[in-house]
Amino acid sequence: MSHESPQQVVEHLFRHESGKMMAVLTRVFGIHNLSMVEDVVQEAFLKAAQTWRYGQLPDNPAAWLMRVAKNKAIDIIRRQHLTRLYSEDLAQQLQAQADEAVETAAQFFLDTEIADSQLRMIFACCHPSLKEEDQIALTLKTISGFSTAEIARALVTNEATIQKRLYRAKQFLQEEHIALEIPIGNQLTERLEIVYAVLYLLFNEGYNSCKEDELIRRDCCVEAMRLVVLLSNHAVGNRPATFALLALMCFQASRFESRIGENNTIILLQHQDRNTWDKDLINKGFQYLNHSSQGQELTIFHIESAIAAEHCMAGSFEQTNWERMLYLYDLLLEQKPTALVKLNRAIVLAQLDQAGQALREIRQIEGIDKLLATQYLYSAVMGDLYSQVGDCINARKLLQQAHELTTSLAEKKLILEKINQLEKIHLS
Repeated sequence: MSHESPQQVVEHLFRHESGKMMAVLTRVFGIHNLSMVEDVVQEAFLKAAQTWRYGQLPDNPAAWLMRVAKNKAIDIIRRQHLTRLYSEDLAQQLQAQADEAVETAAQFFLDTEIADSQLRMIFACCHPSLKEEDQIALTLKTISGFSTAEIARALVTNEATIQKRLYRAKQFLQEEHIALEIPIGNQLTERLEIVYAVLYLLFNEGYNSCKEDELIRRDCCVEAMRLVVLLSNHAVGNRPATFALLALMCFQASRFESRIGENNTIILLQHQDRNTWDKDLINKGFQYLNHSSQGQELTIFHIESAIAAEHCMAGSFEQTNWERMLYLYDLLLEQKPTALVKLNRAIVLAQLDQAGQALREIRQIEGIDKLLATQYLYSAVMGDLYSQVGDCINARKLLQQAHELTTSLAEKKLILEKINQLEKIHLS
């Protein structure tokens, strides 16, 4: 960060610190004052941009920003001693003296409390009554500091749609008086499942970006991993499923560099240079995977991370233990009987020289005709499988369909290469 301009430092810090500031200030003023909290955070960054523009950066810019936010909160408390401005917890304490309220609010800015506030915010954003799409948008906005435009790009939609989702989510939190708290007991288990699902989706949005010109959105992946680490460091998230999810993310992220070639082309797993896989992330993944093995719980994240680990353990694509992979997919199918899992299991079958059986099983997936007509992945996989069994006509037809369905330029390029390959076979 030392070589960045003051403006770049502010932009960098906004992404990494605004979520913490939002969480702490929301804990002070209550979720019903979310808009005011956003204004306070914006003011803090505006002050930073103005103060630092001549290159006079403080020794610790992040701490400087948090101190500005803290002072602003204290100013509001002292100037406007109105209980409606505060969270319910703090409002009760304001029955005493303003100085005591200031002292209480100041406690929320301690490092340990900042982490706690972020977790409370995550659980609020992932409230089960919110739609999944609203949960993700609100998490990216309030916890991760994404702009509306960035969220729209990450979720492959437009800014107007994201603004509606954010408005809808904030209105719900305000009208329903959702408490900024970490649930306990059975409620915690239920809410944790939703938090896992949202963070998993966030990572996948980055790992398999639908963005036309960007195959991987690293910022989404990194943010998802940061939030899972935050969860794992707290007593409520210090459990096997969290570490299994972290292991999965580490294994997947270790292959970032090898998945993309020059000119944003896709490099398939069988052609990737495994020397470029990030060994530190792989080792970290195995550490988390070992940590996740404590207890009797076997979640989908355990199985999916075990599948990803198999790829990391194989010296080459040919050395992959496909029998073991099939066993793991059978386990996964028991817990997660989705069309996508069935499709991936069929791919493993094809690696075991059962391409014909793989095609038959894909044909049995419920709603496969609609999936083929709307989601390029299904057409692309079936096109590949028809090619393997020597049916060039159906292979070309399905690959052409996949080419029309995908918005990714890199995917289009890859599929076109496969179609051209079929043409060469046909002419030879």
